[in-house]
Formats: sequence, C-alpha cells, structure tokens
Amino acid sequence: MYGFSVKMDCGFDEAIEKVTEALKTEGFGVLTTIDVKATLKKKIDVDRKPYTILGACNPKLANEAINADPDIGLLLPCNVVVREEDDGSITVAFMDPAAVLGLVEKEGVKDLAGQVRARLEKVRDLLG
Repeated sequence: MYGFSVKMDCGFDEAIEKVTEALKTEGFGVLTTIDVKATLKKKIDVDRKPYTILGACNPKLANEAINADPDIGLLLPCNVVVREEDDGSITVAFMDPAAVLGLVEKEGVKDLAGQVRARLEKVRDLLG
C-alpha cells in the first residue's frame, strides 16, 4: 500500500477546507493545489467528478529530510487527494510517506518518514 484514506460526509468544497485546517493542526501547510477536474476539462475536454490533489508540507520535517538527502525533494511534498465518489461521498487519501521515503537509504530517513506518517494519520483521524 502506498496510502491510506478516510471517507467524509460533507460537500467537496467543505472537505477541502476541513482537510486544510486539519493539516494545520499537525504543522502542515498546503503548498500546491491541483484541480484535476478543471485541468482535464481544459486540456482534453474530459468531464469528471471533483478531484483535487493537495501538496502538503511540514516545513520542519521537510527541512530535516532535505538535510538527510538533498534529492529527497523528488519525493516531496506529501500528496493528499480529495475526490468525490460516484455515490457523492468524499474520500480523502493520504500518501504514505513511510512507503515513499522507504526508497531513500539514508540515516534517519526511515524514522523521519514514520514521524510524518504518524502526523498524517492524526489528520486522517480528525476527519473520520
């Protein structure tokens, strides 16, 4: 598995707001917001349900990771997907940093990935 998720019972825009606020409680900010639905409509005229990728970053932990391996930025930020399902429910899926950062064989990165995962799991639990 490369991620974990939670279902939310609210509207899509409200879910984005709640996820953003929940991320803040664990020191994460949203660096990027990719509206996949709008991008696919504009670029290839495909209609799809709302689907947004949030690039979440905890600056302190990101700095530690970059200090451990400058190329680790290739694996950052932690992506969080907010998507509307066919039944109208909202799924929030989190990239598992332990799975992704497990690719890096540098001192301390595994422990750091575990810390990031634990924080993201707390965010998930706030939303569930």
